[in-house]
Amino acid sequence: MNNRQFHDLARPYVVTNGSRFRLKQFDPKGPGRTAMHDGAKKFLKKSVEALSGLQEKLYAQDRWGVLLIFQAMDAAGKDSAIKHVMSGVDPKGCQVYSFKAPSSEELDHDFLWRTNRRLPRRGHIGIFNRSYYEETLVVRVHPEFLGHQKLPAELITKNIWRERFEDINAFECYLARNGFVIRKFFLNVSRAEQRRRFMERLERPEKNWKFSMGDLVERDHWRAYMTAYEDMIRATATPHAPWVVIPADDKKFARTVVAATVIDALTGLKCDFPALDTADKRDIARAKRALAAESRRSTKS
Repeated sequence: MNNRQFHDLARPYVVTNGSRFRLKQFDPKGPGRTAMHDGAKKFLKKSVEALSGLQEKLYAQDRWGVLLIFQAMDAAGKDSAIKHVMSGVDPKGCQVYSFKAPSSEELDHDFLWRTNRRLPRRGHIGIFNRSYYEETLVVRVHPEFLGHQKLPAELITKNIWRERFEDINAFECYLARNGFVIRKFFLNVSRAEQRRRFMERLERPEKNWKFSMGDLVERDHWRAYMTAYEDMIRATATPHAPWVVIPADDKKFARTVVAATVIDALTGLKCDFPALDTADKRDIARAKRALAAESRRSTKS
């Protein structure tokens, strides 16, 4: 697939302006059995190699940084998508951070603090498996969690979610203005497919460890979560930090769309290996001559 095909595959799922976003317009099942669907699965294998080459240039140029954020309900396939899509990327230029319930130290800081500490360096790809968006999702669905955050009482008002969206938008704008590319993925799994995956975890002993009774507790709040996700995307989808609403019922197709989105973003940076100046070229020529001479001496001996 060429660069245009990467773009075309990802484009239907990218939201750059959330003002008219409605989650019901995005089918978790994806396109189904279409030519795009079948071709995309074949593309997934090739995408690993393409992404590896682009990441190498990103690392060598050391100018741009990339932040990939993954949000989803339980069993939507975040871990497997990250694992498969990034499998060919050099580990020294890519870091994955998973954010669980905040620690006591993290609760003593502002809600962006713990993720700010894990932002990628220039030339690197940083992946957040959950992120600061949890502060507008799980905390919104469970407002009692706000009581753990030690906020002054007068700051907890009916406007707090709008204010957090504003803070996040300002933060992401700041990152973009400093040379960091942001792509945010919502793996949109259906309630029925989540149930099927939970049952698989229960029925297969090797997957039992993945299940937690807490998963069922959160499932009971499905409608509240869908409302929170819709509001989140509506409020924070921007051209410089778009949301990508991935049809996650089909894991292979979901991974393909993630890969196409990342490849499209990296291609747009037009990264290349640093150009050598005159002194560098002279050093390389000298090094070649020195190594060639060493080889000849070794042969003679």
